Amino acid sequence: MSMPTPTPSAVRSHRKETYKPGAVIGDWRPEDDGFWQSTGRRVAQRNLWVSIPALMLGFVVWQVWSVTVVKLNDVGFGFSKSQLFWLTAIPGITGGTFRILYTFIGPIFGERKFTALSTLVLVAPMLWLGFALQDTGTPYWELALIAAVCGIGGANFASSMANIGFFFPKREKGSANGLNGGLGNLGVSVVQLVAPLVVTAAVLGPPAGGPQHDAKKNTDIWLQNGAFLWVPLLVIMALLAWFLMNDLKVAAAPFSQQKVIFKRKHNWLMTWLYVGTFGSFIGFAAGLPLLIKNNFEAQGYQATTYAWIGPFIGALMRWAGGWLSDRIGGARVTMLSFVGMAAALIAVIFALPSGGDQGNFWAFFAGFLVAFAFSGLGNGSTFRQIPVIFRDQHMRQAVGQGPEAQAAALKQSEMEAGAVTGFSSAIAAYGFFFIPAMFAATAVTNALWMFIGFYATCLAVCWWFYARKGAEAPS
Repeated sequence: MSMPTPTPSAVRSHRKETYKPGAVIGDWRPEDDGFWQSTGRRVAQRNLWVSIPALMLGFVVWQVWSVTVVKLNDVGFGFSKSQLFWLTAIPGITGGTFRILYTFIGPIFGERKFTALSTLVLVAPMLWLGFALQDTGTPYWELALIAAVCGIGGANFASSMANIGFFFPKREKGSANGLNGGLGNLGVSVVQLVAPLVVTAAVLGPPAGGPQHDAKKNTDIWLQNGAFLWVPLLVIMALLAWFLMNDLKVAAAPFSQQKVIFKRKHNWLMTWLYVGTFGSFIGFAAGLPLLIKNNFEAQGYQATTYAWIGPFIGALMRWAGGWLSDRIGGARVTMLSFVGMAAALIAVIFALPSGGDQGNFWAFFAGFLVAFAFSGLGNGSTFRQIPVIFRDQHMRQAVGQGPEAQAAALKQSEMEAGAVTGFSSAIAAYGFFFIPAMFAATAVTNALWMFIGFYATCLAVCWWFYARKGAEAPS
């Protein structure tokens, strides 16, 4: 539906408006092609390309424990397999919980300011972790508390994704959210690839502390480097966010307005679907290193060599899911992702060691790579569905009511879509906790069969409400 032609007063407001880095922007009309081509695209792209690395560092902090636990016992900590899985899972609790909070706080205070602050606070858990790892006498409860604080890094996703959606027109939301989320998700792979490399030498010098002895490999390592490395980068990105991003007045909304999403059926349905896609992605990313270590390390396969590849593929496929959804529809891509993940996990189940059988590592690993790829595809498609669903519903209600009503409906749909994006990502983040926790509490094969059953329910929901002919909210 075409937007109404701007009034002369709106044009005058646009001429007086400043779109410089750091400014608060009041006049923002991405659906107006003239505005988008002359001003909007440039400003939106600047905010996007600052948001991405800031979000990536949030994921680094959130996932740092997934690789840290692999080496804890090697340097003398002496925890059980179950305790290590719990250390991996704990950041998921705080990550999901704080995402709920961040969803609603960002629009209240302004996303530029909030992005800078939420990035800067992550310096604290990285410093705490780095110092704690240098003493093998650090108690388990303290490490668990540090893991909980590191989980705050995962909360940045909710505010970041809700914010970026406001900057782009409907036709580009899928690609923009896919880039922001996908490249931000690369933080999982970055930490799983880089941290094992920097701990092998004193690359940060004497200020980072002395080495620990890796008894298994009979060599010295600097485990704290995997935490200290990110501190200066977090400070730099916080400053860049403060000075280069913008606050949009159109994105500002008190909680009293945002809470309307809890009455929206499609908030809950899309949250269910996003739990299936992103919950799988982040949970598998957290649990895979220990799965490799526990099941295949005796055969010579190192978790630090392989674990980062799956999240890397999943993160890139998130952009592909957004791009593809802009062209063939998000619901179709989402359905494809659930079918693909279910098939991949069936392959993983039959590749795991069982009884006297040592299993097949390469079939196991390939199955997980495929699962990551389809989860990333679904991450991109679901976040394209959300703004489309809410925009179409509100604009249909405003048909025939005049330009002012249509503009109000569009603004309301953007606000609700942003809140739903953040809330659904918050609930899905609990996958970070539940998947490793299920691996710790039950047989891995039993847990995987439960995931497959859950995907079947997601497939049914997506087909009935969004993909079938005559669906209530085709997207």
